[in-house]
Amino acid sequence: MRVAIVHDYLTQRGGAERVVLAIARAFPDAPIHTSLYDPDGTFPGFADLDVRPSAIDRLPGLRRHHRLAFPLLAPTFSRMRIDADVVICSSSGWAHGVSTTGGKLVYCYNPARWLYQAHQYSRRLSLTRLAGSLLGSPLRSWDRRAARSADAYVTISTVVQRRIEAAYGIRATILPPPPGLDARGPARPVPGLAPGFVLCVSRLLPYKNVDAVVRAFAGMPDERLAVVGDGPDRVRLRSLAGPNVDLLGSVDDATLRWLYANSRGVVAASYEDLGLTPIEAAAFGRPSAVLRWGGFLDTVEEGRTGVFFDRPDPEAIADGVRRILARQWATADLDDLCERHAPSAFERAMQGAALAVAGAPRAESRP
Repeated sequence: MRVAIVHDYLTQRGGAERVVLAIARAFPDAPIHTSLYDPDGTFPGFADLDVRPSAIDRLPGLRRHHRLAFPLLAPTFSRMRIDADVVICSSSGWAHGVSTTGGKLVYCYNPARWLYQAHQYSRRLSLTRLAGSLLGSPLRSWDRRAARSADAYVTISTVVQRRIEAAYGIRATILPPPPGLDARGPARPVPGLAPGFVLCVSRLLPYKNVDAVVRAFAGMPDERLAVVGDGPDRVRLRSLAGPNVDLLGSVDDATLRWLYANSRGVVAASYEDLGLTPIEAAAFGRPSAVLRWGGFLDTVEEGRTGVFFDRPDPEAIADGVRRILARQWATADLDDLCERHAPSAFERAMQGAALAVAGAPRAESRP
């Protein structure tokens, strides 16, 4: 079976990029097609794979500033035609638009936020909001045609399954991805940071609500917060951070392992479609305090692997953090969460889904 993988763009170090690496482990001979590829901006594991960027990858500046490519992405993927028995589209908005000679399996993180959740996604990203308002109607038509061209949809969580059904009328199969960080690898300490802090791992985007987490620690001067991640909100967060907050930016896996292992717990106030950080934290025996919303409802068991807070505001966040720090957590409960999201189980399920698509009748509509 000839398999190819398609992903929106490989320019960041985030959860979706880790999932692409997990899919590639299930299909080690599959080439990876994408619009933009920044080897320095994404995970080093891609350097060992057959990554094939599109022609727009040669345009100056787009690798480092992928949002500038917004008007070019739908045409770019529409022009891609891939010869394979099965194409696996790892998509949150663009990759599912490719054409293929074989079957198309979409692994969907979310229907395009800028089309269906525009206010939440772009409340501080004016360029994205402007492009979305100007191109919204034709892009929604393109997006729905692309969705109908798939032979099967797989998604990450219950909340995204509902969104896919609302946007496209398609019932997706739920297959949560595994955590991309192997707890057994090497660890590298952060100079000057003593163990015992609370960890927040997030892209610095408005809907991630990292600003509310930073403000929560202003009211907890005896606790320390370490924030891992980068993004457009970085400068604003620096202005909000007090002396007990460390903004570490992007870190490598060895440093992230040390941070998880030496934290007392993890906090996340973001509107997550899945929320892998509680699973990664559990692999290091750490609980999580998370927003009661979206994908976290699938990845946190209240009282067993973490706690929920109901609003992404500093007071509610601080209360959640205090609750995870105030008790001991059973290692067996945290281990059980990790086993249910093991990489080997994900790889077998993806192989089975691809085989099913390879043997199924083709979808009637192609972009």
